[in-house]
Amino acid sequence: MLHVLAVDDERPALAELVHLLREDPRIGRVTGAEDASSALRDLSRMLVEGERLDAVFLDIRMPGLDGLDFTRLLTGFAAPPHVVFVTAHDDCAVTAYELGALDYLLKPVRPERLAEAVRRVASACARTGPPGEDAPDAGADDEMIPVELGGRTRLVSRRTVTHVEAQGDYVRLHTADGGYLVRMPLTALTKRWEGAGFIRIHRSTLVASAHITELRFDGGRAAVQIGDALLPVSRRHTREVRDLLVRRFHHAADGAGDGGGHA
Repeated sequence: MLHVLAVDDERPALAELVHLLREDPRIGRVTGAEDASSALRDLSRMLVEGERLDAVFLDIRMPGLDGLDFTRLLTGFAAPPHVVFVTAHDDCAVTAYELGALDYLLKPVRPERLAEAVRRVASACARTGPPGEDAPDAGADDEMIPVELGGRTRLVSRRTVTHVEAQGDYVRLHTADGGYLVRMPLTALTKRWEGAGFIRIHRSTLVASAHITELRFDGGRAAVQIGDALLPVSRRHTREVRDLLVRRFHHAADGAGDGGGHA
């Protein structure tokens, strides 16, 4: 069964699209969003929580982030969903297909035409598998997280994140450029990013192990140095952090030794 996201800034149009999609027996779940920024947040949440999203059915002309820009941003995700445009405008079809859209539907949407678009999505998923099926860690290379900044949506690269702090129902992503508040649980993000070298050092802190430059002990208390920040390590996580850094040191030493042997 397909899991899809419907996006339209006009509520009646969104309600109709959601209704038509739910009528198709090939679709198991439909989520609705009233703008592209909300859709990006929904997509990010789904990825972090390990949910599958097969396709996005979206309008093009929307205030703020439009459908074409949304689709361009999808390229930043390791496993983007398939895209089907549903719009009243026929002048963007070429651009839409250049961006890799599976289909381009004109409003008012005829049920049989929508059924054909769903068939194309189902066929694409059957050929390649659902997006992300072979990449549970969103790929070891990178992942993009959408954040809101003054009414704009920006994608923050996981590679730039040095550490993450829980703040209530939110997490703050720390990078060299500053901090970004994102609504998601730290536990879900920990599970999502553990395969990319992130490690829990405290019940409220997740760090990128590659950015740890020093492990300190003072009066039985441990802390890690990341950039200018000294972050406390809880007693529960001290051994895990120490063992990780020891393994990393030995791996680096072995690599240096191998290089010297071939010189």
